[in-house]
Amino acid sequence: MTPRILVIAGSDSGGGAGIQADIKTVTMLGGHAMTAITAITAQNTRGVQSMMPVPTAMVVAQIEACLSDIGADAVKIGMIGSAETAHAVADRLAALDVPIVFDPVMVATSGAMLADPATIAAFARLMRIATLTTPNLPELAVLLAAAPGGSAGGGSAGGGAEALARTFGTTLLAKGGHGEGPDVIDRLVGPEGEIARWSAPRIDTTSAHGTGCTLASAIATLLAQGRGLSAAVAGARTFVRLALRGAPGLGGGHGPMGQQSVRLDLGADGRLNQITLGSTDPAASRDFYRALGLRQIVERADHYARFETPGGATLSIEQGARPTVFLECDDLDATVARLEADGMVFDQPPTDRPWLWREARLRDPAGNTVCLYHAGENRRFPPWRLPDA
Repeated sequence: MTPRILVIAGSDSGGGAGIQADIKTVTMLGGHAMTAITAITAQNTRGVQSMMPVPTAMVVAQIEACLSDIGADAVKIGMIGSAETAHAVADRLAALDVPIVFDPVMVATSGAMLADPATIAAFARLMRIATLTTPNLPELAVLLAAAPGGSAGGGSAGGGAEALARTFGTTLLAKGGHGEGPDVIDRLVGPEGEIARWSAPRIDTTSAHGTGCTLASAIATLLAQGRGLSAAVAGARTFVRLALRGAPGLGGGHGPMGQQSVRLDLGADGRLNQITLGSTDPAASRDFYRALGLRQIVERADHYARFETPGGATLSIEQGARPTVFLECDDLDATVARLEADGMVFDQPPTDRPWLWREARLRDPAGNTVCLYHAGENRRFPPWRLPDA
């Protein structure tokens, strides 16, 4: 079934954030995106030049039109436009029994304010009905200050997210992109404390416009597909990182991400996205696949090379290697345990490899090597990826 995602958010004329980023994300993850536009902005990579809220009645009419006919398996809420709209949306969604992901948008990447104090105060109602709220650290501080008895001082402190989760009875993803240090740390917290955390090296780029929108829409889509909350967040983080790495470099300011460049790295287990072939003459094989139009992304001492195809699949050539089919799994250990319970025999159990993949190997009835693995962004973007690839 195609998951149906209702996105309630503002429009970004430059295509980097808002509804435009949401639609691209939902589509790339295999969902059907429906929209209720809350505001129209005139903006580009350099900033927001003008903004006009959509009347609340029209926002509600869009929601009704979608839900009464197509229905929804998840809802993502972004820029809300006004306090009146926030209350109306909360009224309409309160009884809707699907996951709701609320991204409390307040400030654009360029620094433009997108929510006034009355609207921020109304966010409380949306947090109470949300399955997950996804503030960055500055937004977390503002939400804490606006909460009953709150103070902005807890925004970056260890207990800030937990305090907000307890106050509103919700789960929060405290995003660490605005933090300091070489790593970005995201924390999933509920009223009882921390549920999970993720850490990954910070990606140095100016093309990060729409990261929050993209993350929230990806989480909503993965939840609609039936993933648990932690698994949905993990998959959405991978999607965002791949989109950052694949950004097209447009505009002279904060450029858009590359949602359209994410290929074959998320979805159902068993994604056929990597094949290794043996080679007797690596240089000749390398030149052959270059001539076919494949883009080389890895070169290792003239015995190994990896190529990327236009569809996102990768092909490796390795001197003396056996032909191997690679099927990627999001939870390799769980997949192997399930297959072993069904009687399959593995030549190699799940093992962390030096090339940053976790692999398990077995053979098909004809003796061909099959590798089940998890690599995430390291399949297409390993640390040693060629600098001009």
